Amino acid sequence: MKAFTVHSGIVLPIDRSHVDTDQIIPKQFLKSIKRSGFQDNLFDSWRYLEEGHPEQNANERRINPDFVLNKPRFAGASILLSRENFGCGSSREHAVWALSEYGICCLLAPSFADIFFSNCVKNGLLPITLDASLIDRLFELVHHQEGFSLTVNLPDQCILLPENEGSIAFEVDPFHKDCLIKGLNEIELTLTYADAIRAYETRQKQLTPWLFADLDPKS
Repeated sequence: MKAFTVHSGIVLPIDRSHVDTDQIIPKQFLKSIKRSGFQDNLFDSWRYLEEGHPEQNANERRINPDFVLNKPRFAGASILLSRENFGCGSSREHAVWALSEYGICCLLAPSFADIFFSNCVKNGLLPITLDASLIDRLFELVHHQEGFSLTVNLPDQCILLPENEGSIAFEVDPFHKDCLIKGLNEIELTLTYADAIRAYETRQKQLTPWLFADLDPKS
């Protein structure tokens, strides 16, 4: 998993509440478990003018020019700004994969669905919960400043506004913070203790060999 420390990027405003995972990545694109190939179908039903299917070439589809993802001013955006309860609905990890593969590194909202929030952290995306009044302020800044960007500093737990307009402090779970900064998901974190795990197994085989008899190919 890629480490997250300090990130600067253009802000993509999704000015909607209760954006669910089917809107983030529709159900017809969930057949693959490769964690790749989903970026062209992020927000598919809003992004294109007709319903899509996995076999389509995205370059041949008619885009919706009114959707923010298709507006040139938001090209290359990597910080997503939205309203309350972002990522609600079914617990599909594909929603996070699609966001990550598109290039989204950080999400700002007043609240997130619990499972979606957890999936973000496990895949190296930083979800930040901010007060609704701060989210309102950021939406105003995005709409009035083309190319509006932010710098998110995870070690210092602050968001730096452009042009010396100040900063916004945010809270983050210490365990999540440590994993993101080190670039470790739960499996990678467990593997950092591989030597200790092997030593424990060796010791237990000596102390309680009868528990391991069925595991010995020579027995």
